[in-house]
Amino acid sequence: MTTSDRRLWTRHELLVAFGLYCQMPFGKLHAANPKVKHFAALLGRTPSALAMKLTNIASLDPAVTTTGRKGLTGASAADRRMWVEMQNDWRRFAAESEEAIESIANNAAPIASADDLAPEEREYGGRDIPVQTTARLGQRFFRRAVLSAYNYRCCITGLAVPALLIASHIVPWRDDQSNRLNPRNGLALSALHDRAFDLGFITVDENLSVRVSREGAGASDRFYADALLRYEGQQIALPEKFPPDEHFLAYHRSHVFLDSL
Repeated sequence: MTTSDRRLWTRHELLVAFGLYCQMPFGKLHAANPKVKHFAALLGRTPSALAMKLTNIASLDPAVTTTGRKGLTGASAADRRMWVEMQNDWRRFAAESEEAIESIANNAAPIASADDLAPEEREYGGRDIPVQTTARLGQRFFRRAVLSAYNYRCCITGLAVPALLIASHIVPWRDDQSNRLNPRNGLALSALHDRAFDLGFITVDENLSVRVSREGAGASDRFYADALLRYEGQQIALPEKFPPDEHFLAYHRSHVFLDSL
């Protein structure tokens, strides 16, 4: 272990680590991951040290521990405080963590491999990147956190083409400002199913199964049947982290789903 590995983690470094944890699939929180190597170098730490921090963070995540998966058990008091801070104010955390990541990444070379990011998000260099607004940083965080939790697959169809996937809000953006950037208010959906979900043609019931509206002319349309009705009663694929909050799903069923209006 190097001297840099023994020093205490600063708040800035923790914001980077927690941001990376939120935006990486659980199975990639290891020292051999090129993304872990890349950011470890930027932080002046070893890949093993950053991977250890990420797995310590995982030990605080009920979505991970309740499924039998385990992180390390060395989470610090500072880790626990940031976990609570993150859960209590996703909007602030998303902006601060993205700003921390950008601040160390802007002058660095691109990652050698970033297959867990959508194509338009794979550039970490500082070349001609415009100044991002807080809102833009938050939206980027939400997209990456939600899609990585579902391993970049649509939770209904299994589509695994990142450019065709949307981090869809369960409670619409306009209806709940405090949870706009909460990853538990998101589902990974294909562009078509995101639109159908947003307009209330589909929803997810209390058993995490798809319900499809039969209201309107769409129900008699062949494509509607093939693209939507065929998934009636099918359980969505569950994410590794940030499972959809039942309160948000209940809101969608009551206030968005067409058959409830």
